[in-house]
Amino acid sequence: MAQAVTSHRGPVTGTAARARRRRPFLVDLYSTAVGKKYVMGATGIGLMGFVLFHMIGNLKMYAGAADLDHYAHFLQTLLYPLAPKGWVLWILRGGLITMLFLHLHAAWSLTVLNRKARPVKYQSSRDYQIANFASRTMRYSGIVILAFVVWHLLDLTFGVVNPEVGKMITHAGDDEAVKSVYASVVYSFQRTPVALFYVVANILLGIHLFHGAWSIFQSFGWNNPRFNKWRRSFATGFAALVVVGNVSFPVAVMAGIVG
Repeated sequence: MAQAVTSHRGPVTGTAARARRRRPFLVDLYSTAVGKKYVMGATGIGLMGFVLFHMIGNLKMYAGAADLDHYAHFLQTLLYPLAPKGWVLWILRGGLITMLFLHLHAAWSLTVLNRKARPVKYQSSRDYQIANFASRTMRYSGIVILAFVVWHLLDLTFGVVNPEVGKMITHAGDDEAVKSVYASVVYSFQRTPVALFYVVANILLGIHLFHGAWSIFQSFGWNNPRFNKWRRSFATGFAALVVVGNVSFPVAVMAGIVG
């Protein structure tokens, strides 16, 4: 009678392929072109909202120094005394910086992917042509806008190039002094090169916003030719509103309307 032979398999050696560790879903999604477009769209919405409300808040300048200074003081004391003065504002600034970094990184990553592989186009070539000029200038306008943001922070936030930043003033009827933001803005725009840079940067911002507001629908796949006219009107109106509002500030100072 034949005896059954039992073979014992030895231990698996180190040369065997190991199971690949699964990455978190969001990281895995962001590694794709679609994921990067989602990030571009989401951060674009956040940054568009900030640009709009920042412009609306700055319109307080036309109501006078007290109104603008009190508005700035309100932002600096958000949720006080629940949170220390300035903390909430800096948390919001940190969120904006994070969104800006993700927006820039997604744009750069998509550019790299487009160069290495076939272009990742939107669903319709016709849609792309509508914003053709704006789309072709996005890279250059983005560089100028980034330089403007850095200057804007050095000028009106940190006061590196503006000696008026940080000075305190007590308005009539106030019990405590507040930062003289109005005087800082006026001093900044009384310098003609700074005012002109502000105007040029905001015109480029408008071009950037037009293409961004148009493209955001493609980024999320909300693309339908029936809505193209509405989308174009929205993109044009949003960009024009922001540009007119922002450009009016240096123009008003240079014209002597505000000062």
